[in-house]
Amino acid sequence: MDAQVHAPQRGYGIVIEPLQGLVTARRNGILLAQSSRAKVMYETRLPPAIYFPLEDVATPLSPNTPLQTFCPFKGTASYRDLLLTGGGVENGVWSYEEAMPEAAAISDYIGFMPGAKAEFDLGSNSIEMPDYGNISGPVIDWLLRDAALIPTPDDLTAALAEKFVEQGICLSRLSVMAWSLHPMIAGKNYIWQKRTGKVTTYAPSYEIHDHPAYQNSPLRHVSNGLGGVRHRLGCCRSTDAFPILEDLRKEGATDYVAMPLRFSDGRMNVLTLTSDHPNGFSTANLGLIFECSDVIARYYEIYMQRENAQSLLETYVGKRTGARVLGGEIRRGDGDEIDAAIMFCDLRGSTRLEEQLGRQDYIALLNQFFETASTIVHDHGGEVLKFIGDAVLAVFPAGSDPEKARTQALNSARTIVARLEEIATEENGHRCEAAIGIAYGRVTYGNVGSRERLDFTVIGQAANIAARLGDYGKTVNYPVVVSRDILSDPSQGVSLGAVTLHNVSQPVTCFAIPAKTEPQAAAE
Repeated sequence: MDAQVHAPQRGYGIVIEPLQGLVTARRNGILLAQSSRAKVMYETRLPPAIYFPLEDVATPLSPNTPLQTFCPFKGTASYRDLLLTGGGVENGVWSYEEAMPEAAAISDYIGFMPGAKAEFDLGSNSIEMPDYGNISGPVIDWLLRDAALIPTPDDLTAALAEKFVEQGICLSRLSVMAWSLHPMIAGKNYIWQKRTGKVTTYAPSYEIHDHPAYQNSPLRHVSNGLGGVRHRLGCCRSTDAFPILEDLRKEGATDYVAMPLRFSDGRMNVLTLTSDHPNGFSTANLGLIFECSDVIARYYEIYMQRENAQSLLETYVGKRTGARVLGGEIRRGDGDEIDAAIMFCDLRGSTRLEEQLGRQDYIALLNQFFETASTIVHDHGGEVLKFIGDAVLAVFPAGSDPEKARTQALNSARTIVARLEEIATEENGHRCEAAIGIAYGRVTYGNVGSRERLDFTVIGQAANIAARLGDYGKTVNYPVVVSRDILSDPSQGVSLGAVTLHNVSQPVTCFAIPAKTEPQAAAE
């Protein structure tokens, strides 16, 4: 009598059927297992799998190895080594000791991994790969058409959850953890909850990787490539279950699934699903989601690539400049002629500081200097274009208000000097001083460089003068030196007269800004 082959069905499914008569598994002629109670499992998209009762396995097996994998349909798989004469097979067999209800018929049965190279004698049974057909329907159609028009990952998360609910999936919570390339945040976690109908977005820092809640979480497990997670919350309380499951159980959850969303570069992101239905998720429910998970992953990958590009550009060239590059100014020569106040802020005595502090402490001090200057420039409406050695180059575009740009640059310089003085008095603080030059004029704001390597910067006499004024300030022991046109009132500074600067053809009338001068109110 031939084994029954399950008829094709629309939707993901698992069918387990007994095989008739004696079924044998051998490896190179060595008997591995023989049983009249063997079973075959048919699972959508997978080849049929043969399972034997544990007691009918003829080859010695090791105790369970550390390896475990998780399947949202079958449960937790444990592995053992095949102990063969002349050499065993590591993790050669697997079993589901407490299989999910859909796969309960193979609990404590043994399956042979491909590495075991088992050859099966099926006797009178004939097994063929079922024709599973195509899993389609409203969700797939929506993903292929309407989802492409959704502008943000937050909106997609909400729409995805609502579409699943619309198709009869009893969903109480859905989340997507998408990892990013950002200097400060590890990724974005989008969480939809049925009770609010809204999506909450979290952007955890890299400290999440050391946090105990993450260390013992499904997010870490799936992200590390260990497979999906499935826990029926209403029927079992595993002692090694993740702590978040108990929190969800208290909220009325009955079923929890975490499955990987694989990006094209191999990074593992995570989709989690929670149900509050008494019976949890059905195999067809999860199968539908599993089948379209790769498409869902591509949408989030596109969103994250856009965010990554933006964050990396902002990190390396600044927010305003990054927006221009993303806007299409990517060719050599692309740029604008603008009026702007240019600030060049240099760390004084850096060679001496490195010798005194040592390399690591000096780098920490340098980072603190850059952080102080960058934050203050940003708070005053400017933008740091780049770090040059131990110096900061910043621009304050004038737009329609030149006086505002001059005031913003001047107040930034005063605030930087004052803040560095404060840091020097703090516990474990080191004294570091700035040499700041500010000039105003017309500059080219755009791309220069080779065909393969570009730099977005400012080019013009104002940039040269700002750098030279900073150097000149060191010789006269003033922290801030500015050109005459920066000051609306000359009494704001100490006149230094017309100064001849290196590689500047004409003398520049400049003023020193005393260190104790209080900053003006920031221009609105």
